[in-house]
Amino acid sequence: MFSLGDSNRYLLFSEPTDMRKSFHTLSGLVTNIMGANPHNGDVFIFINKHRNRIKLLHWEPGGMVIYSKMLERGTFALPDLSSATSSSYVMQWRDLVLLVEGIMEKADSRQNRLMHLRNMQL
Repeated sequence: MFSLGDSNRYLLFSEPTDMRKSFHTLSGLVTNIMGANPHNGDVFIFINKHRNRIKLLHWEPGGMVIYSKMLERGTFALPDLSSATSSSYVMQWRDLVLLVEGIMEKADSRQNRLMHLRNMQL
């Protein structure tokens, strides 16, 4: 349970995904479009067209798990997908954490949702 970490391999699906999809249909995307096995322990990342929702699909001992997050405001900042050779982009654990938390390396390009948090601290 909750076994994600830097020992996993993370694959971002490079196309916008309908967030109504769940276990079976996301597994179908992994198999049919990404060409991977959803039961191999990798973590598959899906983001919607508006970039305000994210789902992570992961096989753990005992069954499939979906982690999901919907933003109140702002968007997820996607990595540069121009280097993606197929329908997936390999990410590191560190990059996933930064993506989910809205932290960007350039201070002048912070997400709208982080500005809201900064204003709450004042």
